[in-house]
Amino acid sequence: MDLFEKEKRYIASCYARQPIALIKGQGAVVWDSEGKEYIDCFSGLAVLNTGHCHPRVVEAIKQQASKIMHTSNIYYIPTQIELAEKLYRLTGGYKSFFCNSGAEANEAAIKLVRKYTGKNEIICAKNSFHGRTLATLSATGQEKYKHGFEPLLAEFKHVAFGDADEVAEAVTDNTAAVLLEPIQGEGGVVVSPEDYLTRIREICDRNDILMVLDEVQTGMGRTGELFAWQLYGVKPDIFTLAKALGGGFPIGAMLAREEVMDAFKTGDHASTFGGNHLACAAAKAALETIIEEDLPGRAKELGDYAMAKLEELKKEKPIIKEIRGKGLMIGIELEKKCSDVVERARKNGLLINCTADKVLRLLPPLVIEKEQLDRAIQVLGEVL
Repeated sequence: MDLFEKEKRYIASCYARQPIALIKGQGAVVWDSEGKEYIDCFSGLAVLNTGHCHPRVVEAIKQQASKIMHTSNIYYIPTQIELAEKLYRLTGGYKSFFCNSGAEANEAAIKLVRKYTGKNEIICAKNSFHGRTLATLSATGQEKYKHGFEPLLAEFKHVAFGDADEVAEAVTDNTAAVLLEPIQGEGGVVVSPEDYLTRIREICDRNDILMVLDEVQTGMGRTGELFAWQLYGVKPDIFTLAKALGGGFPIGAMLAREEVMDAFKTGDHASTFGGNHLACAAAKAALETIIEEDLPGRAKELGDYAMAKLEELKKEKPIIKEIRGKGLMIGIELEKKCSDVVERARKNGLLINCTADKVLRLLPPLVIEKEQLDRAIQVLGEVL
């Protein structure tokens, strides 16, 4: 029985896997079990901003694993406190709650919104994606993920993404918060209008409700700033992180203004593995790498370069409808479904992703070399 047959027999059929097994990675390059090399422009779904096996992250994990990995939050965890302090200083005063994933971070945010406001209605966007727990699935604005799991929580309203007027009209006396992605990733790399988040901030302030941003995919330098909200000159009341926070190791975080976070009292929320020694050692190393190597600046520079090259490609390829994105979070919308493009790219040594049926999503490691990016765009052009 080969690897693929064993997977089918022993593992739940939740994933439409591509027919390769990746066993080694370095920077923006990975190798499969047959020895074939690929340029990775997917980064494990925006997780590997520091690249595969960054030496600093690897060493931090090795060192911590040789000392102590887990004790639970019943005891003080020095690496967790150090990570929280770094985030507090980088964000200008947000306190942290640590968990294991983006869905858990968003779940924690939803609970904090309810605890702080005493209300339960949250306004979200159509086409959004916030996770697969029942609460985060309820917040998600895509029906295809909800089929078979109804009834979901009823206290979520969905309005058009990018339309601040529609948000304002949706506010009621029971509204507690507005929950949005600065850029919709799973929805097709849909970038919010330049004044959109500013107007949402004004609406929240005017109605005394919380502004919550899901930065699970956009955070940690991906869009050209450490956090995407910095691109728009706003400060949310709560925001969430995961994916690239751990440099490849699972960790999530929900961050909130001190006044808001202090609504959580002892016993209100918890996570057995959240922020354990090993996860926080990895995240601390990843965060330090992102800052010291200026990976947000690199994402902006290489993102601008890639967008310009892709716009040139668009002139040659009528199949390309639109190029959009920020930093190294790039969407290429096609005139047709793109699953076969992903398959052909993989056969030619390039790993990319198709989302929203017709959008090729490029999420390369922020450490990708310019020559590797050139090669990726060349392969994409050949495939198209």
